[in-house]
Amino acid sequence: MSLYNQRGVSAQKEDVHKATAMLDKGLYPFAFCKLYPDFLSGDKHWVNVMHADGAGTKSILAYLYWKETGDLSVWKGIARDAIIMNLDDLLCTGITDNILFSSTIDRNKRLIPGEVLSAIIEGSQEFFDVMAGFGVNISYLGGETADVGDVVRTIAVNGTMAARWPKNRLITNEKITAGDLIIGFSSSGQAVYEQQYNSGIGSNGLTSARHDSLNKHYGLQYPESYDTGLDEKLVYIGPHRLTDTIQADENNRVSVGHLLLSPTRTYAPLLKKLFETQFEDVHGLIHCSGGGQTKCLNYLPGSYRIVKDNLFTPPAVFEIIRKASGSDNREMYQVFNMGHRLELFAAEKAVDAVLAAAAGFGIEARIVGRVEKGTKKELIIRTENEEIVF
Repeated sequence: MSLYNQRGVSAQKEDVHKATAMLDKGLYPFAFCKLYPDFLSGDKHWVNVMHADGAGTKSILAYLYWKETGDLSVWKGIARDAIIMNLDDLLCTGITDNILFSSTIDRNKRLIPGEVLSAIIEGSQEFFDVMAGFGVNISYLGGETADVGDVVRTIAVNGTMAARWPKNRLITNEKITAGDLIIGFSSSGQAVYEQQYNSGIGSNGLTSARHDSLNKHYGLQYPESYDTGLDEKLVYIGPHRLTDTIQADENNRVSVGHLLLSPTRTYAPLLKKLFETQFEDVHGLIHCSGGGQTKCLNYLPGSYRIVKDNLFTPPAVFEIIRKASGSDNREMYQVFNMGHRLELFAAEKAVDAVLAAAAGFGIEARIVGRVEKGTKKELIIRTENEEIVF
């Protein structure tokens, strides 16, 4: 059993899928988010969507970094993580505007003071202001902040998004077909709307990243930062301190803390532009979040083989995690995005324009794979040294 599973978490969320197996799948079962009839207004030409997600255990990393450095700004990044994990899921259905957001923050008041809450709320509004400049309008409708120290050891930052959207502007993944090419959009680097280098980590797999990368100091100094019921052999077993620095790429030498806490990249400005100019060319969209590069298998409209044989070289943060954890590539590609967190399915004729649009936002993009006919849903990942079949 992998260290990831031994810690009581699963990239595939088998228990969650089993518990929700009998729920309504919505109007479009292959769409990235559940889309329902327009219950709000009763218009048969529109849909409603409500989606919940959050920053996950990344908030614990922010807690450790804040305690070690006193840097409150790290909480603004956590605010973005909670929003973007919702936003970029909605983007994959074509929704880019008139979105509502409500935050849910659970904290242990004894450890998390009001100044942290202020930083999270300010960070949320700052992000919404930036997105509005690109025509992605998100209304911040408040939310719930609860002092629940008996439930939450430090803090949990989550949110819910809702929207009403016309059916004729939806991406439902039903158009994905054999012959489509898959364009991956890098999760790392620095997009024009980002203020600094982004490691590409996103907000998935941070339990593994935290315990496998950071050393025992953090468990000893901050026992509130982990489940004390875990076997100590699984707790903070890595070589690094958050303030250690490494060469992330040829232009950026940054701290391990910066790598692990880089705010999740949103692709909203890029997709807003693509939907305005190439909507009909977009056959499908997948947000490579929980499940990493295997996420696409959950949204294929038929028995297709997905071949990914031109993936990005994994950014430095993933190599740190791989070396520290001893994980093989199979597990890494199941847990982490490994270099691209959004993939777009389209016919070959659309590729050049999509790549050009990404370049305009400072986002590296490439053809990472293709869709082939198959007898079952299957994913093949080919690297320089191996072939991995899911």
